[in-house]
Amino acid sequence: MAEHRSMQRGALLDAARTLLSEGGTEALTFPALAERTGLARSSVYEYFRSRAAVVEELCEVDFPVWAAEVSAAMERAGTPEGQVEAYVRQQLALVGDRRHRAVVAISASELDAGAREKIRAAHGGLVAMIVEALDALGHQEPRLAAMLLQGVVDAAVRRIELGVAEEPEAITEAAVAMALRGVRG
Repeated sequence: MAEHRSMQRGALLDAARTLLSEGGTEALTFPALAERTGLARSSVYEYFRSRAAVVEELCEVDFPVWAAEVSAAMERAGTPEGQVEAYVRQQLALVGDRRHRAVVAISASELDAGAREKIRAAHGGLVAMIVEALDALGHQEPRLAAMLLQGVVDAAVRRIELGVAEEPEAITEAAVAMALRGVRG
């Protein structure tokens, strides 16, 4: 029984990822989750008491996985400059991933304090790593530089997701070039 419940919970989280990546947080409703999973709406409430609870669990499950992939890419890079490049490239490489799209939709949405705290903690881990690399590059204000660098990444993510003008590769290269020029600053 417990196994069956965890399968259904997994199916609900997967449906939530799809809904978020297709339509953002507005698309994540209990009727839509019920429809996607073939569960009765009342069953959805047995697993999650609210939309916020769904979002919070997705944060707990997906954000650390996503952060770990960025972290691993940074660790493979030999130099601080290589780490900065990996930090930008890996985040942009994950844009097409449904988990990443869900994470982006979530971080842009209204979250309760608990979920926001979890995102901040996971994000803080990434920012801490990049602060260290920027410090090693001799930045006077590595923390400020890290925030600005993440701003470049976030802007590039939005640009890729719009899917209008440039190819994702061109956006990635421009973001990497800007980041590296900026950190050499």
